[in-house]
Amino acid sequence: MASTAPASRSGLYADPREDWLAQHTEEIIDPALPIVDPHHHLWDRGGLRYVIEEMATDIASGHNIIATVYVDCRSMYRAQGPEAFRPVGEVEFANGVAAMAASGGYGKAAICAGIVSHVNLLLGEGARAVLEAEIAAGNGRFRGIRHSSAWDADPNVAGMYATRPQGLLLDSTFRRGFACLAPLGLSFDAWLFHPQIGELTDLARAFPDTKIVLDHCGGPVGIGRFAGRREEVFPEWKASIQEIARCPNVVVKLGGLAMCLLGYDFHLWPKPPSSEQTAAAWRPYIETCIEAFGPDRCMFESNFPPDKGQCSYQVIFNAFKHIAAQYSEAEKTALFSKTATDFYRLSLG
Repeated sequence: MASTAPASRSGLYADPREDWLAQHTEEIIDPALPIVDPHHHLWDRGGLRYVIEEMATDIASGHNIIATVYVDCRSMYRAQGPEAFRPVGEVEFANGVAAMAASGGYGKAAICAGIVSHVNLLLGEGARAVLEAEIAAGNGRFRGIRHSSAWDADPNVAGMYATRPQGLLLDSTFRRGFACLAPLGLSFDAWLFHPQIGELTDLARAFPDTKIVLDHCGGPVGIGRFAGRREEVFPEWKASIQEIARCPNVVVKLGGLAMCLLGYDFHLWPKPPSSEQTAAAWRPYIETCIEAFGPDRCMFESNFPPDKGQCSYQVIFNAFKHIAAQYSEAEKTALFSKTATDFYRLSLG
């Protein structure tokens, strides 16, 4: 489709396979617990379709999903008009999905209750006009942007990001664009790899009034030049997490760990993993983040459909519930719904 990103694979996650996922189902842990899923994508490209019908089916598999936040994935960009304004099409698309969900015809969840799209912050001060256009297109649901800074010198790590600029978050023109966010009440989703967390820390300190969320536990890498080095890499990642957690304007999303990026090969197993197996793999990363940030600055995310390449919606949130079992009810509420609701200013009736 002309309005979407290219069909090329990112290299960072496996394609979902419904027949493989269907080999393992689970009873839902604490099925009444309200959940806001603050990070998912919707797209129809390259033979991969994940739009409201697929999302609604996953949501209906047992967990009590009350709302979701759509996050930038270059879906449905405008095919015409100025290049800078083409991402407005993504906001229009996500807002249309939100309207469909609000009809009640796709379940009770407020899908796309919040919308995070993209603006090229390398426009500098020119980013403001695009941000204002996205605010208008969002019909009260637009909350902020993501401008991916993921980059690595090893193409086996970077995947489709290999041609992105190095040191984007430190670029002075980028920062002039970034300065447009806070005055408009907008937040910034940061997607990067763990060696780059220090650059985001520098940005967060330079803009203490801008709300930032670190996606996917800070992108710990276990492939390419980091393959087979988990015991060596983990302390480096942990130190970076502890340092950025000292920035009070930063929160973190707990998830994205079922991508191939982390170095686990669940997608190659004959049958899908259980929530106990995934929880065991992810627990050190998630517990480190919660310890550093505190539950009030952490939110569990599905990152579907990329994370669907390794596990089902049932399994991913059951795994999170296994990990969260040690926390109080108030802390669980923060982790599963309140942090996301507060950060993205969701109006949930």
